[in-house]
Amino acid sequence: MTIDAALTRLADRFGDKFTTSDAIREHHGQNESYYPDTPPDGVLFPESTQDVSDAVKICAEEGCPVVPWGVGTSLEGHALAFQGGISMDMSKMDKVLEIHAEDLDAVVQPGVTREALNTELRATGLFFPVDPGANATLGGMAATRASGTNAVRYGTMRENVLALEAVLADGRIIRAGSRARKSSSGYDLKNLIVGSEGTLAIITELTVRLQGTPESITSAVCPFESVEGAVSAVIETIQMGIPVARIEFLDPGAIDSFNKYAGFDMPVKPHLFLEFHGTEAGTAEQAELFGAIAAEHGAGEFQWATTLEERNRLWAARHNGYFAMKSMQPGAKVVTTDVCVPISRLAEALLTTMKDMETSPLLASIVGHVGDGNFHVAILTDPEKPGDLKEAKRMAHDMNKLALELGGTVTGEHGIGRGKMEYMEAEHGEAVQVMATLKKAMDPLNILNPGKIVAVN
Repeated sequence: MTIDAALTRLADRFGDKFTTSDAIREHHGQNESYYPDTPPDGVLFPESTQDVSDAVKICAEEGCPVVPWGVGTSLEGHALAFQGGISMDMSKMDKVLEIHAEDLDAVVQPGVTREALNTELRATGLFFPVDPGANATLGGMAATRASGTNAVRYGTMRENVLALEAVLADGRIIRAGSRARKSSSGYDLKNLIVGSEGTLAIITELTVRLQGTPESITSAVCPFESVEGAVSAVIETIQMGIPVARIEFLDPGAIDSFNKYAGFDMPVKPHLFLEFHGTEAGTAEQAELFGAIAAEHGAGEFQWATTLEERNRLWAARHNGYFAMKSMQPGAKVVTTDVCVPISRLAEALLTTMKDMETSPLLASIVGHVGDGNFHVAILTDPEKPGDLKEAKRMAHDMNKLALELGGTVTGEHGIGRGKMEYMEAEHGEAVQVMATLKKAMDPLNILNPGKIVAVN
């Protein structure tokens, strides 16, 4: 059994759906993190669940690793073939199969992007709410249990995937979950696969929850005199049950880069970006309640965005934070990391991290989904200076350690991949061995995205 034998058999079975072209392999070896390019030995573009099943059977028989690929936006090396093998690019499986408007759900293939689904839904008055920023595929989002700016109101992919179809490590096809809104039937395999990062199964179909498009959407930005004031306003807002759809924190460094990159002129202070969804009266009430809370915690003047064009410009700037930060140091690489803590410990986590950033020689900034205690740090490194990457990793390590000390997690959104495996035991203890047991049971040959999440002997 060899990888070369698998490549030969895949080429025979799939023809031009399979390639060992250097250019395509190199594309699938690139990533948004600090890992060096790691091309797979071949790339398969399946067009159906049966294609995926047939390919996995061949790879299982030959002991060839299979690494699922969405659009490659993951940040912890999730989609890299560190042990060789094939990259399974799901982009050809990009159909919206069914829309059940009356039941508020849709059935999609894994290569459908969130923007493509929402374009398809425009005429229905519905939308898919999970928004991680990047135009990721829904299969990749489910595999990493993605969330994003709307999670504080609408939840993560865990709450928004009702059912799925997946191919196991021996090529068997299973379904998990249903279109029913609740069930007490059997083990929850759906939620086991969601977030497993392609290590337990390859997702080939998803049934996702939809939401009604709000009658009124209002966005706002608001500066604060201090980080403590901004976070206190967030905590009080959540505790009062005000149903904000998005509530994002940006530190002064992030604001400075936004101003320069997107042509904004916001004060270089801590800011909150907010969005309210509901009826005209409801969003007005939510905004008024939040404004009163914010004023008690040192808020400055609000800037409101009510038209679609204004809102899009505001959130495009927020979502382009990575590129805005990168533009502050041309030629730099960006090391990004995230942690999540109980919301009551968020101010402590942010202030400790910002103090570390101030003493570091590297330029860094923070953005955060603070409504659920999750924040991200982008750290600029010079690829010609090895010491920069070492310092960035030191900063990320200290963030992870702090999050665990505060009762949180080393990642609220990016996932484990390869980059955060070393923290799994510290966070989960003996449960890591249970995860390894599950991995061995479902993938005894360790061919599905090997070397990610948990180590398997």
